[in-house]
Amino acid sequence: MQSLIGTGVALVTPFKADFSIDTEALTRIVNFSIDGGVEYLVVLGTTAENATLSASEKEVVIATVIEANKGRLPLVLGVGGNNTMEVVAELKTRDLAAFAAILSVSPYYNKPTQEGIYQHFKAVAEASPLPVILYNVPGRTSSNMLPATVVRLANDFKNVVAIKEASGDLVQGFQLLKTKPKDFLVISGDDMTALSLILAGGSGVISVIGQGFPAAFSEMIRLGLNRKVDQAFQTQYLLSDCIDMIFEQGNPAGIKQVFQSLGIADNTVRLPLVAVDDSLANRINLFVQKSNK
Repeated sequence: MQSLIGTGVALVTPFKADFSIDTEALTRIVNFSIDGGVEYLVVLGTTAENATLSASEKEVVIATVIEANKGRLPLVLGVGGNNTMEVVAELKTRDLAAFAAILSVSPYYNKPTQEGIYQHFKAVAEASPLPVILYNVPGRTSSNMLPATVVRLANDFKNVVAIKEASGDLVQGFQLLKTKPKDFLVISGDDMTALSLILAGGSGVISVIGQGFPAAFSEMIRLGLNRKVDQAFQTQYLLSDCIDMIFEQGNPAGIKQVFQSLGIADNTVRLPLVAVDDSLANRINLFVQKSNK
C-alpha cells in the first residue's frame, strides 16, 4: 500500500449559508489539496461531518470528490459506524470502484470490549473488497483500540493493512510500531504528534490541517519520512500554533475558518457544531495572513 505513505487529508464538507452542500467549494478544496502536494484524499471521514449528512448528501459528496479528483490521487472512503451489520451491508452493496481503500472507525458510543472491537472488524474485513484502514480515535469513540487488538487483526486478515492512530498517545504509537507485522502501516491521525510518530517508523498521516496548508504540511511529512529532522521540525514549529487553534473549539469548525480566511469556502458547520467565535476567528485570520506573506 505505497499509495498510503505520506500525507492524506480528511476532507471537510463545505456548506453554504443555508447549510446545503457547497459542491463548488468542495471542488476548490480538492484542487487546493492536490496542488499543494498531498498524496491521497479521504472522503466522508469524521472531519466531513459525516454524522449530519443524509444518505443522498453523502452520494453528492462522493460524486463531487471523484469528479474533482479526475483520477489524480488515490481516494479512501470512510465506511464505519457502531452498527456492525449496517457497516457490513454498505460494504457489500456500495460501488467502491473509485477507491483504493476504506477507513473504518472503531465503534463509538457502544463502548465495546477489545473482543467486541475485534469481532466488529473481523466482520468488516470479511465483507470489504478493499484494503481496510482501522481508525482508532478514543477521544470521539470513548473506546481505545489497544495495540494487541490491532496486531491481532493485522495478523488474521490480509486486507487489514493499516491503522489511523488518532489517540495522540505516542507511547501507544511506539508500541504499535514495535509489535506490528512488517508491512502493516501505522498512520498518524493526530496532526501535532504526526512528525514524531513518523520519525519513530510511522508511514504518514491522515491530516486535518494538511488540507488548509497542504504545501507546507505535506513537505514536512516528506522531510520526516526522509529523516531530514531539523528541516521537518522547523515547519512543525511554524504550524504548531495553528494546529492548536483549529482544534480549540472543535473539528471541523477550526479548519473551516482557515478555508474562510483563505477565501476557499465558508466557515458554516451544522448543529450541534457551531462556528468558531470571533476571537478565535481573528487569531486564525492573522495566522493565515502571516503565512501567505
